[in-house]
Amino acid sequence: MFGFQNKMKPFKIRSLHDNKKYGIAAGDLLELLKKGCNLLQLPLSGAHVCLYADGTKVTKEFLTTLPDNTELVLLGRGETWGGAVCDIAHLLGSDQRTEDLIQMAKGLLSDEKSFKRQKILSDLLRNLEDTSELESRDEDQDWFTGLATRFKTKSAYLKDNCACRIRSYKRELDDAAKSEHEPKVRLGCLQASEKLSRMLREDKNIGCYFDRTQKDARRLCTREGWFTCQVAIGPPPSLKGQNFRRSTPSVRPQGSFDQAKCPSLHSINPYGSRERRILFSTWNLDHRIEKRRSIIPALLEALRHHKCKDINLDYFYRLLFTWENLKLVHIVCHKKEAHHLQCDPKQIFTQDNKEQRKKMRLK
Repeated sequence: MFGFQNKMKPFKIRSLHDNKKYGIAAGDLLELLKKGCNLLQLPLSGAHVCLYADGTKVTKEFLTTLPDNTELVLLGRGETWGGAVCDIAHLLGSDQRTEDLIQMAKGLLSDEKSFKRQKILSDLLRNLEDTSELESRDEDQDWFTGLATRFKTKSAYLKDNCACRIRSYKRELDDAAKSEHEPKVRLGCLQASEKLSRMLREDKNIGCYFDRTQKDARRLCTREGWFTCQVAIGPPPSLKGQNFRRSTPSVRPQGSFDQAKCPSLHSINPYGSRERRILFSTWNLDHRIEKRRSIIPALLEALRHHKCKDINLDYFYRLLFTWENLKLVHIVCHKKEAHHLQCDPKQIFTQDNKEQRKKMRLK
């Protein structure tokens, strides 16, 4: 009986400020504390142990119920541990170089068993492994994988990507014109499309929205390349003839068409990695007043009774192609149902046509 000893049990232990874990075998709490303090060079007085996962304090009785290789944190007097989330908070608050932080995150991820925390750490790691400060193909060849060789910089590609999206909206108008059975309306629609094309060419297809090298008033991202589902930088343009500027508040809400602010705080920097560049293609430029349900039908209806020269194409230009009517939205926040927003009837026709119709009514 006098030779009886507690069964030795293996644990993994670490300190508060170092994520490196060590294997220790102990038969009771005191033995664990002595071995741990000796290994991690902490004073035994005031030392205590808690679970790595959630910060639960380990007592003498609790220790005997733990499974083999339970992960523990050895703390000194006055130190506390709130669980695995503390590692993430430590990473975010660290002033170490990015390379060191990446190694710390990889070390945590390699030992992590929880799928949820694996996801958190892997997302954090992807954000740490960021190359957004690099711009040219020579500097970041992986970012350009699969892209045409004519793109020499990230900004040039994303500018072209935005311009392609904008041009696709005009193609929808062209398709509507081709499907129109009434010759007069079809002709007027083709004339309108030609004028809108000319306006787009003059504005370089408005590719500036995704180009971080542009001035604040012309881009939807920060200078570093961050896009958000909340607000964009700078005032919205009033487009043709005014150099994309307009005297309106400097904060432009993005996100869902029916919300002033996105509650989900979505953000992305497609300049940071090839993966994020690809994911950015799922973000949409959503028309608040919809193309197919409102804008194009309103234009066609106006052309049934009026000539193309009587139509206020500047207004339709703004609705179709500019952020006066476009909102950048994450795919999760993109609502596909009808918006129930209509074109302003007071802006559909040119001022000359309005005056002429007013005189006719007075007669």
